[in-house]
Formats: sequence, C-alpha cells, structure tokens
Amino acid sequence: MDRIPILKLGHALLVTIQVDMHDRLATALEEDLTSKIVAVGAKGVLIDISALEIVDSFMGRMLDNIAAVSRILDAETVVVGMRPAVAITLVELGLSLSGVKTALNVERGMALIQSRLEEFNADDED
Repeated sequence: MDRIPILKLGHALLVTIQVDMHDRLATALEEDLTSKIVAVGAKGVLIDISALEIVDSFMGRMLDNIAAVSRILDAETVVVGMRPAVAITLVELGLSLSGVKTALNVERGMALIQSRLEEFNADDED
C-alpha cells in the first residue's frame, strides 16, 4: 500500500499530500501521523495541500479528523497551500475545519507552529 511521507522538522512534522486520497490511504496517514507525533514528541503538524486541485467532503473530514487527533496528542495542525477554489468548495460543503489553522504557504504555516512552540517553551519555564 502507498504511504504519504511524514518529515520531521524540529518539533514539527511536515506532510505533503500530492495524490488524491482514498479511504485506506487516509486511514494509513492518520495512523502513521499519530504514531510519529507520539514517537518524536511533535508539537506541530503542517499539512501542505497545494498540489491538490480538488478537495471533497471526504478530504475535508480527513483533515478535520487529523487535526482533532493531533490536538488530543498536544500537537497543533496547520494546513497550507489551500487554493481559493478549494476554500470555496469547503465552505459550500459546510466544512469549517474548526480545529485546523490555515496559512497561505509553508513559511507562514511554520511561523504559526513556531509561535506555538515558543508558548510551549515559555510555559515550561514557569
């Protein structure tokens, strides 16, 4: 079965989705990602969807599920690279992605995660 690579960048994980997701691939990604969050103690997950032309309700729910599981494991999820048409489609489908932060690109997404890490480090110092 195909797998989506998960790269470690400091205390964050980077996932670049470049293929259309199907049920088994989405389930495998969720399992791989949760295992990796725990294994490396990640505090952030950045998901790049810039290669996706279309995001349907399945993909929207998958992103929401990943964010919910990541949040439970104390990692913030940021989705980057969303095309305007994809954003419009998600709104039309009624998917708000409430647990997902978004940013225009990887650089801005990593800045969001970095600010979370700084908050986490400040809490540790108290």
